[in-house]
Amino acid sequence: MRANFPVTQNNYDFPGDELLVSVTNTKGEITHCNPAFARVSGFEYEDLIGQPHNLIRHPDMPSAAFKDMWRTIAHGYPWTGIVKNRRRNGDHYWVRANVTPIMEGGKPQGYLSVRTKPSVQDIETAEALYADMNAQAQSGQETLRLRGGEVRRLGLRGLWAQRSDVGLLARMVIMLMLVVVVTMLPDMLGWQGVAAWGLRLAALLLGSAWIAWRFQARCVSGIEEANMWAAQMASCNLTSTHAHNYTGAVGTLMARLQQIQINLRAVVGDVLTEVQGFNTMSKEISLSSLDLAKRTESQATDLEQTAASIEEITGTVLQTADTAQQMEQESNQSKAVVSRSGEAIQEVGEAMERIRQSSTRMREIIGVIESIAFQTNLLALNAAVEAARAGEQGRGFAVVAGEVRALAQRSATAAKEIGGLINNTVAGINDGNARMQAAGKTIDGMVDAVQRVSELVHQISLATREQSIGIAQVNEAVASLDAMTQQNAAMVEQSSSSADALHTHASRLQRSVAFFNV
Repeated sequence: MRANFPVTQNNYDFPGDELLVSVTNTKGEITHCNPAFARVSGFEYEDLIGQPHNLIRHPDMPSAAFKDMWRTIAHGYPWTGIVKNRRRNGDHYWVRANVTPIMEGGKPQGYLSVRTKPSVQDIETAEALYADMNAQAQSGQETLRLRGGEVRRLGLRGLWAQRSDVGLLARMVIMLMLVVVVTMLPDMLGWQGVAAWGLRLAALLLGSAWIAWRFQARCVSGIEEANMWAAQMASCNLTSTHAHNYTGAVGTLMARLQQIQINLRAVVGDVLTEVQGFNTMSKEISLSSLDLAKRTESQATDLEQTAASIEEITGTVLQTADTAQQMEQESNQSKAVVSRSGEAIQEVGEAMERIRQSSTRMREIIGVIESIAFQTNLLALNAAVEAARAGEQGRGFAVVAGEVRALAQRSATAAKEIGGLINNTVAGINDGNARMQAAGKTIDGMVDAVQRVSELVHQISLATREQSIGIAQVNEAVASLDAMTQQNAAMVEQSSSSADALHTHASRLQRSVAFFNV
């Protein structure tokens, strides 16, 4: 026998109106359990499914109890008994286990176990009984055993208790035989006369009354009580109780009815719990759907505004495209004007270069003139000096005068050359001036073109501003749509969670009623 440890011997109390339900296959593996069973056992639902049912077996339970249970349900009969189960943390809880075979084709295909909370007296009695059975099992001197969940004593003391195992037909036969024996007693004793007939008549009357009384007490009243109990269950009243001490077939019938009532209570209770979960989830889904519908309507309005803004932006963009095309044309014209301005400026540069060359030549000529003037001054000085020395000898002045005249001629020639160069320079300057004027006109044309470009750029700026405003509106709408989309996503997630919960409840509900043949 499986022994689960550790154990704490701490009792776990659960509500008395809770029913702990589990379903196992013929191998003893858990195929379904309700939330109450999982909670009280301390395990998660996923940890129980597919596991052997002895996962919750307490080591204090005698192996004979479970042998009796499996022997009983394997033959297709229900079993009821007080059981001590172990929780996951080592604590324990007591239950009244009602195990019913799920029959199909005359053979058990699984087992339904519905557990209720036993009374304190039942727990004390069972605890003392199991302690005695464990002690007897260890000593090897067993005097107690279980049969169908009922305690039976071994030996002579148990013979009288076994009378309850005698069927109804056998009891009726035994009682009839007793009446027959008592009726035939005068014949067996050899009695004659009125006394013998009186004894026979009394035996028949008393025997018939005795048989009728026993039949009424043990059969008719039980059937009537079972009929009333069945009528209560047929009227959907699963809370009615009937105290009975019937044995035999009537006792088995009452036990079966009690088992049916407990199973129905368990199934209907689980169904009602899951239905309540359905209602809660349905309300949440309904509220979420209404909120989602409102948000969707607001989102549609924002989308309409966004569409209008986009339409306006489209018109503005088309206008901007046309303006940009005009701007491109004007830019091409400005490019041509700038090109002509460049050529004019280049020509001006060439004219200035010629002026520079003439100026350079003028500086050279001026240098020659300066040199001649210097030499002339020297000669004049020398002539003066010589004249002062010669006195009357002034012939030297003639030579000096000739030189001076020669120098004067060279100076005149140079002056003429300077004049010519100056004229050329003036002509070059005039030419440069004319070209600069032409360049100025070209630049004026470029300025006009640039002005037109500026106006177009201004128009583009206005259009861009309008676009910016429209884009801002689009951004606001998109932001609002994003926020609503996020909220809708949250609502969808919540709806998804609710749908998952509904699916879980539906699965549990399906498993709760799957073992009924309809």
